Amino acid sequence: MTARETQPERTDRPDAPTADPGATESPQQQDRAAAAEAQAAGIPTTSPQETRPASPGSAQVGVIGMAVMGSNLARNMAHHGYRVALFNRTFARTQAVIADHGTEGEFVPAEHLEDFVASLERPRRIVIMVQAGAGTDATIDSLIPLLEEGDIVVDGGNAFYEDTRRREAKLAEHGLRFIGAGISGGEVGALEGPSIMPGGPESSYEFIGPILEDISAKIDGEPCCTYIGADGAGHFVKMVHNGIEYADMQFIGEAYELLKALGLSHEEMADTFDGWNSGDLDSYLIEITAQVLRQTDARTGKALVEVIHDAAGMKGTGTWTVQSALNLGTPVDSIAAAVFARAVSSHPQLRAAAQAALTGPDGSLQVDDPAAFVDAIRDALWCAKVIAYAQGLDLIRMAAAEYGWQIDVAAVARIWRAGCIIRAKLLGRISDEYAANNLVTLLEAPSIKEELGAKQDTWRRVVATAVVSGVPVPGFSSSLAYYDQARAPRLNAALTQGLRDYFGAHTYRRIDDEGSFHTLWSGDRSEVPA
Repeated sequence: MTARETQPERTDRPDAPTADPGATESPQQQDRAAAAEAQAAGIPTTSPQETRPASPGSAQVGVIGMAVMGSNLARNMAHHGYRVALFNRTFARTQAVIADHGTEGEFVPAEHLEDFVASLERPRRIVIMVQAGAGTDATIDSLIPLLEEGDIVVDGGNAFYEDTRRREAKLAEHGLRFIGAGISGGEVGALEGPSIMPGGPESSYEFIGPILEDISAKIDGEPCCTYIGADGAGHFVKMVHNGIEYADMQFIGEAYELLKALGLSHEEMADTFDGWNSGDLDSYLIEITAQVLRQTDARTGKALVEVIHDAAGMKGTGTWTVQSALNLGTPVDSIAAAVFARAVSSHPQLRAAAQAALTGPDGSLQVDDPAAFVDAIRDALWCAKVIAYAQGLDLIRMAAAEYGWQIDVAAVARIWRAGCIIRAKLLGRISDEYAANNLVTLLEAPSIKEELGAKQDTWRRVVATAVVSGVPVPGFSSSLAYYDQARAPRLNAALTQGLRDYFGAHTYRRIDDEGSFHTLWSGDRSEVPA
């Protein structure tokens, strides 16, 4: 991901993912940087009486947290004509935002939280853009005594959806409304128009929704923001968005590795991705892949990608997606493969030991028609992307059934068409298919299944060639395995159930009778009803 997004939740759960080391400045570093910015701009940082005071009840919406995401979101609101109250734990950072961008719209800066709250018209609309986790909880705890019944708090961070459900229940006890809004697009999207996925009581969305829709990205005249569903639905959908993003980047990385193994230069690979971006693979990630591949390192003169350490970081939302899928019993093989591929990349000692100990092909590709194989890689990339979308949307549907969320999957795909990191031409087609058909899975959509069928032979050839040549393609291969597993008339799970019954008396069901059964394996091996 090239555009840094709000950090995901950090909780006390032992299995909770954490942010990348160094991804965010410490509060002390932020304070010093903000103070230095303010001082350089000639702004006093210790004389609140010299700063324009917050006007009681004058602001239409407020933003807490003036780091890049929060300040850009506030500027976006101001650009759309809203009077925006600003608050940050350190007033110097708020002053720096006003110094740099105060002419862009109407801002009401506040040094104290009490003044910030007082500056908002009723019902108060407050968007929290602070370090997720403990920072969000602390901010909410500080706000509760200052707010009144009917006021609305929006968490715009990458919160874990279960924490969003907990926070909504907590604020409801105080008569306060809460919206958990997933925001994708990074710092540029926050300023120019992100994709926004709000969840919570629909009655609460009525008060904040128009603002969120105004500041969101637009495509075909439609906002890339819509009400998702109750309590944690919005943050769940954002989590799945990020999981699909993991898979998408893994597939692109595998395509790059295969093109490189064919002997293409970085300029030729960039041209290839540019060409793909003009067709059915048109997407933000394909577009920026070409830009990254064209970038030359100023120090060495080499392609920049060749001097970047090959250990991919994780902020945690991909891990959450896989964990949530496991909890719901829903397969997301492609996303899991992407998460574990990053995990392998970040274990240098394991990789060094394996390189010294293991043998195999050298990873170079020998094909009869390189140009045709480049086209085959494109087809494999498209097919794998479809599988990842299908698995992600299946997970959303399963969660909706589990938690009672009324999620419109067609609408989810529609608001992902612009503003967000996974925005792609394909999403318009996916949205249309869900809107027109009562689909159990995307894979049965008429146009999708037809194209998968037409491209699956080249997909298989790419995976087989990669495996024989020793080029790792866990994303391509796992998505293909899922394709075959899903379409198989009968699976080897029958043997698995037999084994489970043998060692653990876990029983099994028959294809020709109702109920559960157990074989007396240690006895006469007769079958008895369970």
